[in-house]
Amino acid sequence: MERLAAPGEVRMSQAIQPAHANARGELSAGQLLKWIDTTACLAAEKHAGVSCVTASVDDIQFEETVKVGQVITIKAKVTRAFSTSMEISIKVIVQDTLMDIEKLVSVAFSTFVAKPVGKEKIHLKPVILLTEQDQVEHTLASERRKVRLQHEDTFNNLMKESSSLEDPACDEEEGTLATRGTAVQSIELVLPPHANHHGNTFGGQIMAWMETVATISASRLCKGHPFLKSVDMFKFRGPSTVGDRLVFNSIVNNTFQTCVEVGVRVEAFNCQEWSEGRGRHINSAFLIYNAVDDKEELIVFPRIEPISKDDFRRYRGAIARKRIRLGRKYVISHKEEVPLCIQWDESKQVSLSNGNVEAFRKLAAKRGWEVISSSKKIKIYTLEEQDVLSVWVEKHVKSPANLAYCLLSDFTKRPLWDPHYMFCEVIDRVNENDQIYYIICSEVNSDKPKDFIVLVSRRKPLKDGNTYMVAAKSIILPSVPPSPQYIRSEVICAGFLIEAIDSTSCTVSYLNQMSASILPYFAGNLGGWSKSIEEAAASCIKFIENATDDGPISGL
Repeated sequence: MERLAAPGEVRMSQAIQPAHANARGELSAGQLLKWIDTTACLAAEKHAGVSCVTASVDDIQFEETVKVGQVITIKAKVTRAFSTSMEISIKVIVQDTLMDIEKLVSVAFSTFVAKPVGKEKIHLKPVILLTEQDQVEHTLASERRKVRLQHEDTFNNLMKESSSLEDPACDEEEGTLATRGTAVQSIELVLPPHANHHGNTFGGQIMAWMETVATISASRLCKGHPFLKSVDMFKFRGPSTVGDRLVFNSIVNNTFQTCVEVGVRVEAFNCQEWSEGRGRHINSAFLIYNAVDDKEELIVFPRIEPISKDDFRRYRGAIARKRIRLGRKYVISHKEEVPLCIQWDESKQVSLSNGNVEAFRKLAAKRGWEVISSSKKIKIYTLEEQDVLSVWVEKHVKSPANLAYCLLSDFTKRPLWDPHYMFCEVIDRVNENDQIYYIICSEVNSDKPKDFIVLVSRRKPLKDGNTYMVAAKSIILPSVPPSPQYIRSEVICAGFLIEAIDSTSCTVSYLNQMSASILPYFAGNLGGWSKSIEEAAASCIKFIENATDDGPISGL
């Protein structure tokens, strides 16, 4: 880790003491949120030259726990300045001084607003971009701001759609629980030590109090040890001051396999408002927890049974927010592609082909898929496994399964229906069931087009089966090196399952385990501000249903 702060960067270093820790001897998430907010505020004021206040903190991801005795460094930097607001990027690194190991603890983004002095108008100076990474973050900051600004509209649209969705919890889970028992209320009196240098209640302190009540709510549901995994958003709606009474109300909204969303609402009361029971809604937040048992194994949370009208609102709201979080995965940060594909070897073509098919078969057999969108002919599922996101698009097609199989296993036909495919050609017809393709896909986010070298392996049903399979995986082919015109990208595991319903119809499922290069094509749809997946699926259905046995169908 570099020892000096970069220009414009603010750093805070803290040695973790027992007073900073929770009952498990780990750094309290609330304490970390305080330090994050302080460091981000100082970075904002360093750029603005005037006092700044927190408008929101979102997309906080916690990757590692920190134990007593370790040292953390918090780095905060303005990524982009707008008229009166700034986005601050925050990274937290933990250092084990005994092992001399450093790990990423957390990444977060916050928005600060500059406070004008008197009647003076504020217009923030632009951020000076010194490195290529500065330029990347500057561009992504604009994308993240768009997501924030359209968040409310996107959320409302998804709430309208969510009434038609099935329960996203998995079939194998038994038993449901009402959330009434997870409700927690707490009160805090704002004292001078809780105020910031502006005279208002310190935003980091409010976040810490919110995290405390949310943790209690999560623990009541899991009967284990909950720990904060991410924060969807802390939204600051108004200020509070010394002497205010802050009332915190938290409750579990919904569960998703090994994580639970807890909502927290904060109301402030001065003396008169307190006596009249008339509070000010100043903060809201949605916190996502995992939990472990005494053996340190992740707990699968019970399914939630909404009962009241408010239960259903919160239950569906959690589903909508989860979908938006999925869409934000790409615009949260710029992840470099980590190549996983293997080099093509003709002497091992049988094992490579079988490995391709087996990996796809395992992806399709995974449990925990959750419905995020549903219509008459198309359903979209997602599966999250730690940092791995997979998508399953299921389509009902009025066409024989064998016809759909022939059309979809010939990737040269894909540009006819997939709007992302610009070009596709066969490089090597390995055998009857395996082909190697060169594919060019359209640009996304004003980047260069992407190209792929993909092994496609197909399998017909066994004697008594009715499922056709087309598996795709990137390979390295020395005869087709990367070109400067394109970004060489990767398909980790993808393909089609075609299951016959009867002699005239079938179910076509498209699955894709997302790589960093593939995710941008899906992000807008997953987040609810695009219909690209549904549009491509509808185009695929139309393409198959309009085809006939008399048409030019390649049997490969």
